[in-house]
Amino acid sequence: MTPSTRTRLGSFAAALALASALGLLPAAAAPAPATTPATATTATTGSTATTATTDGPGPTDRPAGRSGPAARVVGEKWTGPRQLDLTIRSPALAGTGTVRLLTPDGWRTRRPGDRWPVLYLLPDGEGDHRGYTRDYRIETWPELRRTLVVIPQMPFYGFYSDWWNGGAGGPPAVETFHLDEVRTILEHRYGAGPRRAVAGQSQGGYGAVKYAARRPGMFRAAASFGGFLHPLQYPEAVSGGAEYLSVDWRRIWGDPVRQRHVWQQNDPYYLAERLRGTRVHIAAGDGTPGALDPPGTEPDPPIPGLADLAPLYPDEVISLTEAVMGDESRTVARRLRTAGVRVTTHFYRGTHSPPYWERELRRTLPMLLDSLHRPAGPRRP
Repeated sequence: MTPSTRTRLGSFAAALALASALGLLPAAAAPAPATTPATATTATTGSTATTATTDGPGPTDRPAGRSGPAARVVGEKWTGPRQLDLTIRSPALAGTGTVRLLTPDGWRTRRPGDRWPVLYLLPDGEGDHRGYTRDYRIETWPELRRTLVVIPQMPFYGFYSDWWNGGAGGPPAVETFHLDEVRTILEHRYGAGPRRAVAGQSQGGYGAVKYAARRPGMFRAAASFGGFLHPLQYPEAVSGGAEYLSVDWRRIWGDPVRQRHVWQQNDPYYLAERLRGTRVHIAAGDGTPGALDPPGTEPDPPIPGLADLAPLYPDEVISLTEAVMGDESRTVARRLRTAGVRVTTHFYRGTHSPPYWERELRRTLPMLLDSLHRPAGPRRP
């Protein structure tokens, strides 16, 4: 969701209004507070779980070269025959975060040293780790039975970034949580191997391409569906969406003029050369009604700041969010081609909504899985 997800926006906006009135929204936007010691060992029967409380340390899950407390799993809960939710106490978040695993065949009987290729699926700006199973039921997709699928939670409107926080850094350090803490835990203890691909929808599409660019060689392939790929092209889309949701957007990367270098460090357009050797796919709509929009689909509600961009687009655009995402996606795709990156695209009529993201994930899944299951070739310079 960046900054609106059409099919959920009505109820989400109502919830936001209530949360704002109750003074709860800043807590949702900020990292969760540190919790008391809890959870860990799980006894399962079918698809339900009961969790016993322990606080014993597991193996060290501190990323190499980092000091201070290590992230560790404090809870496991089976939410389906193949769905395991991990609760992780995270120094990067100064609290806890949840990661949903969709486990491959044979995973429960794995032996030490068994490893599976890993597909990371990044949520939209809500950051909900349950979205892909709730909305698309990916646990029923037969193509994913040989792959460990990882769906990490993200702090609300977290933008897949270690926040600038006025130059002080600190939590929420979302990139550190996902790529250092979560990845290290999964590779030490949960059968995750070194072959990785990443995809995401809306803000998660931005995260997928950005993560692959900031960590060259970590991911073999990256895909974005309706992604917020070029924040500096329309910084008012970042600030307007954040203000609409009562998030202090300057904490994320600072001011786009005074801290332009921070924005550039987090903008895939300026990281293009770092994606050489990574397969990239970019898909986005143009904001007009498309094949998956029901007749009579209402326009996006006006969002201050973002609405100022409306004069740039034709009157038939009903999803200004997707029109902006489509512009940014095309700009980044052109930049990647100029930089010599292997990039494919699919641009279409359509709005900023989950039916399109599910379709694009299904279309792109063969490429993502091919990158995981074929032997690695030499990286291109």
